[in-house]
Amino acid sequence: MEDDSSCSSAVTGPAQVSFLQRTLERLSSTQCLKLTAEEASPVAVIALQRYLSEQTEGQQQPDSYSYDVTLTDGVWRAKCVVHSSLNHLVHRNTLRTGADISIAQCSFVYNERRLGHGYMCIEKLRCGAGRSEVLSRVKDVSALPMLVKHGMERSTVLQSDVPLQVSRKHYLSLWNNDDPEGDMWTSGCPSSDTVLDEICLNPRNPASVITVVSPKSVLPQWGLPEVSYQFTTRSELDKLANNAACDIIGLVTFVGRVERVKSKGNKGPEKFWTYRWVHAVDGTTEQHFILEIFSSSQPEIFSRICPMTYLVCTQMRVCQVEGALPYVTSSCETEMFITGYHKGQPYVSDPRVKSFIQWTKTLKDNVILQKTAVGGHYCYPRAPKIFSQPTADASGQVPLVAAADLKKELETLQYREHKKLAIQGQITAVRYMNSPKSTESQGPEGKEVPDVSADAHEQAVPDTHNPTTAEQTLSAILTSEEILASRRKRRMRNAEQSSLSHGGVPAKRRARHENTEEGRGQEEEEEEEEGVQDVERGLQLQNQASDVLSWESSGWLKQRQELCQHLCGGGLYQDSISRRFTFDEKNVLLQWSNLQAMRWTPEQTADMTPPVVSPGYYQITILGINKQIAVDAAYFPVVRSNEPRAVGLLQDPHGNTMLSCLSSGFLCPLSDTEDNSDASLPAPEEILMTASELEDTHMVCILDLCHLGGDKVEILINKVYRVTEVSLE
Repeated sequence: MEDDSSCSSAVTGPAQVSFLQRTLERLSSTQCLKLTAEEASPVAVIALQRYLSEQTEGQQQPDSYSYDVTLTDGVWRAKCVVHSSLNHLVHRNTLRTGADISIAQCSFVYNERRLGHGYMCIEKLRCGAGRSEVLSRVKDVSALPMLVKHGMERSTVLQSDVPLQVSRKHYLSLWNNDDPEGDMWTSGCPSSDTVLDEICLNPRNPASVITVVSPKSVLPQWGLPEVSYQFTTRSELDKLANNAACDIIGLVTFVGRVERVKSKGNKGPEKFWTYRWVHAVDGTTEQHFILEIFSSSQPEIFSRICPMTYLVCTQMRVCQVEGALPYVTSSCETEMFITGYHKGQPYVSDPRVKSFIQWTKTLKDNVILQKTAVGGHYCYPRAPKIFSQPTADASGQVPLVAAADLKKELETLQYREHKKLAIQGQITAVRYMNSPKSTESQGPEGKEVPDVSADAHEQAVPDTHNPTTAEQTLSAILTSEEILASRRKRRMRNAEQSSLSHGGVPAKRRARHENTEEGRGQEEEEEEEEGVQDVERGLQLQNQASDVLSWESSGWLKQRQELCQHLCGGGLYQDSISRRFTFDEKNVLLQWSNLQAMRWTPEQTADMTPPVVSPGYYQITILGINKQIAVDAAYFPVVRSNEPRAVGLLQDPHGNTMLSCLSSGFLCPLSDTEDNSDASLPAPEEILMTASELEDTHMVCILDLCHLGGDKVEILINKVYRVTEVSLE
């Protein structure tokens, strides 16, 4: 009798030793295979595909979606099912294409209702760090044979681009439910003779059948109307009514990163929309078009929008904003066209399109390139001047949440998901940071993720009744003891640093260990030397390369010790800062600003974009109004007039106090220099001199949350309100 554990004989096996082949053979004699770190060779993820989970009667599914992962060890390719307990790794982009993993536990699952069908299921794994070493040794991944269990070679499912769980007949886009997905779409547009079957997301019968009709086949008796356009110039946009429809054409100067937002009011499986912000100019005014573009059925165009391209968006809707510039957003009828897709479109003969093309001929690329940017944090419009108590039926308002709810929001935030929330509290500490957190040292790019299984995932949920474990709410959160220990290791005395005074009170003071006997002794000595009775916080060397100026409220030391939780994993990252666009780095910048690809290609490089010089930012500690939970957020002020976040920003003059900066979002006046060397900009220590006005001040803080992948969670302060700026109506 032939051993059914051997691999497919339909393909002549390569001569090299294959970890995947050996694993499949071992699964013939055991139901579940556990692999030690020494046994598990790394395999690369080359595809990650999503589909609706099978609904078993009487069983509650932990997730609405399932995932198939295609792996390679450099010898074979193998498509496997990801166990549902590992889905959270996909949600956070920890398990991703182009990276290596090590399988810690797997099994082989037979389909009991179908002959000759089964698959490997990955139940535990370790995610590697950085770029894939396996893929660097493979010349052509597509040329590697598919690993199929002997006796299953004739299974059409195992040889096709369809889900392994055979009740589903097609895959969904990995990050939203709008983009088409599958071999038919990825290989090019279907011809007019193609009949498209089963592209409807509705799993019930009858299946949708769509026939594509070529323009030449359209009969006059059908009476189809001519395509009409309503192109609006930027100079005319301000006059249009809210929600008015318009078409726009412009030269793109800024393209934001792709972000996701959950579909509201959806009663079925969880759905996400993907969108990005774009700036464009048309020469009719100095103002920019501000566009909020959602991906729909044109993923190829959506992902290729970049600066210096001519962008046409039809059937956009105008959004008038009180006290700010209007923006336009996609509608269900919107179509997008970029350079390379305009030929043959009916709008090319429109007079306003012709006028725009004539204007672009007067431009010089090197001049426009100096005004371009890609990626980074961007959010529009900014919060209004007065914060109003949100109502249940007001979808446009920012929800006001409890500090405990903020913790839950951070725990459930998924890759590139953006949320805007408001919390009440007090600002108890401010630290000036010279540079953002390094992307390379965070998340799966910078460390190995340990074995993850259903049990381990459940253990990661904190015991809210035990304060010693409550701070482990997120993978990036450190306990207060760890933070203090880390600070003690890094802290150094800067004997050469002289103090600045303002009104007789030093603006910079040396750091001290406030909660140790040594620290209290140092404090007493300095108070005698300086004649200061209340020294809160001074200069602190976080590492040998960067000084950290900081301020603390008088009660923060005691309040910090009484906290139940301190959410201190969020902040500003290199990915939060936009980059200047160049044609040489076009593909790298597009890959960086787009979502993680569901299929790896040789063009998909793991090289990170070069770090940018940051003007610095402020790390703000917000203590919840009930003083039980604190959260760290970054305040990243706008400092230059030519950066994307300055577009549409109300630049009312203010005094550059800590509070006025947090309220306005920018330093006054904005600099016109590229290197932030403008002498008119206030120095960080000058701003921190005024931080004492934050003491015991009840505020409402608007926070922008975005999950950047792995354990990187961006938490930025959008705006703060004093109680005098809050409406209770």
